[in-house]
Amino acid sequence: MPTSAPSQDSPLRSPEPRPARNALDRYFKISERGSTLSREVRGGFATFFAMAYIVVLNPIILGSAKDMYGHQLDNGQLVTATALSAAFTTLLMGVIGNVPIALAAGLGVNTVVALQLAPRMSWPDAMGMVVLAGFVVCLLVATGLRERVMSAVPLGLRKGISIGIGLFILMIGLVDSGFVSRIPDAAQTTVPLQLGGDGHLNGWPVLIFVLGALLTLGLIVRKVPGAILISIVVMTFVAVLINAVADVPSWGLTTPEWPGNPVSTPDFGLLGQVSLFGGFEKVGVLTGILFVFTVLLSCFFDAMGTIMGVSDEAKLADAQGNMPGMNKVLFVDGIAVAAGGATSSSATTCFVESTAGVGEGARTGFANIVTGGLFAVALFLTPVATMVPSQAATPALLAVGFLILANSIRDIDWSDHTIAIPAFVTMLMMPFTYSITNGIGMGFITFVVLRLVAGRGREVPVALYVVSAVFAFYYLMPALGLT
Repeated sequence: MPTSAPSQDSPLRSPEPRPARNALDRYFKISERGSTLSREVRGGFATFFAMAYIVVLNPIILGSAKDMYGHQLDNGQLVTATALSAAFTTLLMGVIGNVPIALAAGLGVNTVVALQLAPRMSWPDAMGMVVLAGFVVCLLVATGLRERVMSAVPLGLRKGISIGIGLFILMIGLVDSGFVSRIPDAAQTTVPLQLGGDGHLNGWPVLIFVLGALLTLGLIVRKVPGAILISIVVMTFVAVLINAVADVPSWGLTTPEWPGNPVSTPDFGLLGQVSLFGGFEKVGVLTGILFVFTVLLSCFFDAMGTIMGVSDEAKLADAQGNMPGMNKVLFVDGIAVAAGGATSSSATTCFVESTAGVGEGARTGFANIVTGGLFAVALFLTPVATMVPSQAATPALLAVGFLILANSIRDIDWSDHTIAIPAFVTMLMMPFTYSITNGIGMGFITFVVLRLVAGRGREVPVALYVVSAVFAFYYLMPALGLT
């Protein structure tokens, strides 16, 4: 196969607008954004496979916690709630926002709900606070405040956020695949991570990841259309074969085996189990407001960073880094937060794994129609949807992390230290703290402080002063006894 130029259907080819072919094309602007229907479909599948683990992981996180009355959420109902909220919000983002950004229960915020909110109140109370946080996000969008905050971020810092997300999803891929693991505290070492589970690469699952990474990167180098999706499918098939003939102690969350009964009946028992203001009666108004604020802050900036990173990688942003139709995207994200609480699956938010679909060439909301449709199917075929092991899906994150880094790092003005240092802090703190929100917060604070030190405080938008003050307060809350 020649490698001198990308194929006509390769996602690596620069988008070239073309006349719309039909009503579907016109609505989603598929040709206008230089995409094709096949790219969008492949991208939708790639995104689904990259984030399908949430159908398994979210119930584990929420189901392992108890509320103040000792009640636990049912695992089967949580699987249904997670798939339902992901399907609904992803489809909504596709139809209204028209961007290839899928949504599901947010990691991090579900831990806040399980470990901070639920032990102090009932589960309906905790989910009610998530719904309230979603309403506040929608209010911020309606007043234009959320978009003003995003528009106030300098281009160099936006690029730092994109790179940070690239490094973050790279770290997610390495950890979830088992290629690296945390060294336990019992080892009494300051080194946080190690190769494999014991300092060495052992076992079939890690081999699947290594082979999958090499296959994905090799196909990308050869500019093969569908590189990421091909790799996921091929390595899943290989993993199923290995699991059938070899003694594999553990694959992690997902075992690659064809289920005996691929069809499952969804249980919608948690739908609507919400008490909007019951939590305030349990913990008081001030603590309740702080709980809502904590959920709000995580959802607000996690989604903001993901939207910036994905839109930049998909070439949907203009020269200033702004994306047309941003207000619709942000409003859907607010609805998604509330919808997650209403289904008891925790706050639903934009997923950084959407970059896997963008890496396949997705540029429009039609990719979301595919991803959302697959989550809807997962309501009835959860055993099949969760048979793809993380070791087969995570090589996509490795490849996309590299592509984001390569596309963004050259656009930062490294000669201006007041922007280069905050960008550097942002891109490092995301993977090192395992949080998009922390990376953004520390980057914003560093930017404001350095501009003030340099005597350039007037160049800082008022919105960034306000947001940086909010982040500073957020980080000081434990010291002030407010958590």
